[in-house]
Amino acid sequence: MMASSERFSVLVEVRLREGIADPQGATIERALPALGLSGVSGMRAGKAFWFDISAADETDALAQATVVADRLLANPVIEESSVTVHAAGAVI
Repeated sequence: MMASSERFSVLVEVRLREGIADPQGATIERALPALGLSGVSGMRAGKAFWFDISAADETDALAQATVVADRLLANPVIEESSVTVHAAGAVI
């Protein structure tokens, strides 16, 4: 008999590793004073991916999503990723 699976919503956030130049983040930070915003520093740009996954449980969903993040979504030489998993339909 096949094990039942649940649906989970996944958020993968990818950003450049510390010490890697981030020209997009620097450009955004330099533009903020022109918008009347000051006091913002350390701006870093990144990307986010949302998807659903079927898994036996939340631990399995996290493991599968981490493989997707590490092997496909992030370049491990210059980027790092974080994975968040919630029950399907939850607001991430």
